[in-house]
Amino acid sequence: MDVNGKDDLKIPLLEPSDAVVLDIKPVHDVDHGVRTLTFKIGGIECASCSTSIESVLQELNGVKSAIVSPLQGQAVVKYVPELVSVKAIKETVEDAGFEVTEFSHQDIAVCRLKIKGMACTSCSESVERALSMVEGVKKAVVGLALEEAKVNYDPSVINTDRIIEAVEDAGFGAELIGSGNDGNKVHIKLESIVSLEDMHAIKCSLESLNGVNHVEIDLEECKVTVGYDPDLTGSRSLIRFIQESCHYQAGLYIPERRHETEKSHEIKMYRNQFLWSCLFSVPLLFFSMILPMIPPYGIWLDYKFYNMLTIGMVLRWILCTPVQFIIGKRFYVGSYHALRRKSANMDVLVALGTNAAYFYSVYTVIKALISDAFEGQDFFETSTMLISFILLGKYLESIAKGKTSDALAKLTELAPDTACLLTMGEDGSVISETEISSQLIQKNDILKIFPGSKFPVDGVIIDGHGYVNESMITGEAIPIAKSPGDRVIGGTVNENGCLLIKVTHIGSETALSQIVQIVEAAQLARAPVQKLADRISRFFVPAVVAAALVTWLAWFIPGACGLYPKNWIPKAMDEFELALQFGISVLVVACPCALGLATPTAVMVSTGKGATQGVLIKGGNALEKAHKVNTIVFDKTGTLTVGKPEVVSAVLFSEISMEEFCNMTISVEANSEHPIARAIVEHAKNKLFDHKSQFGNSSVVKDFEEHPGAGVGCKVGDKTVLVGNKKLMRLSNVPIVPEIENYFSDNEKLARTCVIVAVDGKVAGAFAVTDPVKPESAHVISFLRSMGINSIMVTGDNWSTATAIAKEVGIENVYAEIDPLGKADRIKDLQARGKIVAMVGDGINDSPALVAANVGMAIGAGTDVAIEAADIVLIKSNLEDVITAIDLSRKTISRIHLNYVWALGYNILGMPIAAGVLFPFTGIRLPPWLAGALMAASSISVVCSSLLLQTYKKPFTYSK
Repeated sequence: MDVNGKDDLKIPLLEPSDAVVLDIKPVHDVDHGVRTLTFKIGGIECASCSTSIESVLQELNGVKSAIVSPLQGQAVVKYVPELVSVKAIKETVEDAGFEVTEFSHQDIAVCRLKIKGMACTSCSESVERALSMVEGVKKAVVGLALEEAKVNYDPSVINTDRIIEAVEDAGFGAELIGSGNDGNKVHIKLESIVSLEDMHAIKCSLESLNGVNHVEIDLEECKVTVGYDPDLTGSRSLIRFIQESCHYQAGLYIPERRHETEKSHEIKMYRNQFLWSCLFSVPLLFFSMILPMIPPYGIWLDYKFYNMLTIGMVLRWILCTPVQFIIGKRFYVGSYHALRRKSANMDVLVALGTNAAYFYSVYTVIKALISDAFEGQDFFETSTMLISFILLGKYLESIAKGKTSDALAKLTELAPDTACLLTMGEDGSVISETEISSQLIQKNDILKIFPGSKFPVDGVIIDGHGYVNESMITGEAIPIAKSPGDRVIGGTVNENGCLLIKVTHIGSETALSQIVQIVEAAQLARAPVQKLADRISRFFVPAVVAAALVTWLAWFIPGACGLYPKNWIPKAMDEFELALQFGISVLVVACPCALGLATPTAVMVSTGKGATQGVLIKGGNALEKAHKVNTIVFDKTGTLTVGKPEVVSAVLFSEISMEEFCNMTISVEANSEHPIARAIVEHAKNKLFDHKSQFGNSSVVKDFEEHPGAGVGCKVGDKTVLVGNKKLMRLSNVPIVPEIENYFSDNEKLARTCVIVAVDGKVAGAFAVTDPVKPESAHVISFLRSMGINSIMVTGDNWSTATAIAKEVGIENVYAEIDPLGKADRIKDLQARGKIVAMVGDGINDSPALVAANVGMAIGAGTDVAIEAADIVLIKSNLEDVITAIDLSRKTISRIHLNYVWALGYNILGMPIAAGVLFPFTGIRLPPWLAGALMAASSISVVCSSLLLQTYKKPFTYSK
């Protein structure tokens, strides 16, 4: 996904000759995992120098070979990156007394990690910081809502095990989800494996196969995971190879869906912890608040069995301790790691608050035990209730967060589990039909798709006609007619008709997989608006701790000095205990968990929802920029227009019949590959069909001749037929009467191309051909105007055509006869005038403009280069999705701002109440357990607010 990005488009095609010195990028040897590194060495004076360098390099463990040229001063080293690093190779040469020059190593790999234990933005920042500090890591992005990290690293310097170790050193759990070579892989279960040697033998055999990129073995479960190139081999071929060549039983192994399993495990963990906490906290609540008010039980609980120590105190202590130290262990662990890396997070606040309450309560118990006059109140219920409410909040939050990725989960589940594979004979007949797992499908397989079934992969129809429902991917509700030669997308539904398809893309190459990859990358990317939350979280927790300390002092010191009435202090409390409760409440209520969830959860929901609506948004950055767009620049061909020539009228200028006219035209133009010729043939055939006539192909076409830039001519039977423009007619001395001239001028005003058909030196008739405007174009431009967005057309076409199309769709500002770089220049001019510009295009020539624009939108049917350069991809090539993209971005940014109101609102309103501002006037105070409930409620409300984006509906849908 990171290859061929925007920066690559800016690199000139032809660089100066002095810029190309030596290709020093390591080349992967896919068969054996050996890489080749080429670099230059200075100071080599003779052959003995090169020999000494070769000898010291070959002594390194992991270096397979080293060749040093004394004439060129160039070294070629083959090495195994798992055993030796590039840095070690360089240092070895330098230690031998030689200078390494022109040494650059930029082989970047990508891996994704599941991060466990993150609670707020300070946690995600800590993980990012820990990863960025590791040598060999080029870039690390951590998504709090996804609980994932994407790491770009140099595999010759560091491996994934070291990256995971760095995350664990920072105090978080980490697990490898996937690496850059996970594009296409198959998991194979082996039987009858008895030793490690057998597994290694199978691994070596597989690595020797053409197309196999990497092999991983798991001896405990007898599994082999093979990464392969689908153009060279496939999963069935690999399993067959193990069975036939290695003589072991092998079968497909389908691992559990990791994301769903982990999410359900997390929900179950928080639920169990909450229930265990309730097992102790509910009885404790009864012993501390309810039973003391019921006469018989209150007397028993207040019974003093030694000095001032009561039965109630001991029972509360016993019930509180397991919650504090066993169930609440996670807060201690999180606090330890946070403080060790010199930061603070939610765990620190919770640990401070609960420990203050618990250890003060222990102090009161000890004091009561050794004193015969001490009267104090314990806060054991505060600690347990606080932990219980936080765990309840985490449980509810994990359920809600799971729903934020529902749209993406639905996309990944679209493809069916099985498919019907056909074995074809040489004559094209079907030999057999076999039901196989979808993961065993290979390129060029022939699959049979029954009515009502889903397409398992992308392919091309080779037989059959039917209607395909693509709404789950493109958002288009109306089924689309499909016939042989048409492409189909994996995950879509065959509504009717039995279809045979030839597989063209499998695994990560399918449209469905690429959509999922883009959405996942978008959900992981951090939107600029998130920076606000990041800045706040950096100083928020230390500020909260300071505020809690100030609150405690502000209540304790005046209370001890008698500056406020004693009747303010609740019964059975003293000024120290009252101040302590206020301080703990401030600690807990101000936790910034919700702040960190405000942006990523909204981005997750909106990008997933956009994907199901046919709009692929590549990240929070594109989402945020799109909501500011006030000017949209449209390309013409293929964007505002269909991009395919179409005949809009056919007229006769002689006594010839329409049937004969069409038959002769088909005979001539059927021999031409020109797009206009194909459009004329299709129109002529439709005319014959409308007249219930048949195409007569009995006439023999002879002497076919092309006239470049003018048309074609030939003999049809005994008649000479010419089909072309006025230039061809003049060259052939065919007279053009005023009636024909008028027909030409009328159509040229409408941006149409006229094609004349002449028979035996006389004009028989003519066709008017145009690239028709998309039916929704004018309505979209009008709706954009109502949104306050100005539309501009930029095209390389001539002025007359451009003006006619612009007038038809309602665009006032037109730039015509502009080359690709000129399009980008026009966008820069608009930006210089303060405009936020979006560019909508579909071709390679639109790529510079797509990159130059604030937001690039590529039509889904366009070129791969345009799609790669764009920030937003409109999958179904419908212009109404331009409106959807902008409206969805506006709704999302608005939701993010609302989330910030929810997140900060709890803190801004809750902190003063927790600090006791209202207590002197109203007697209202916020107990610590209630502060914990409010903190949990803030996170849940933010996630639920983001989930409301699931109800998003398109603001504009064109209906014909």
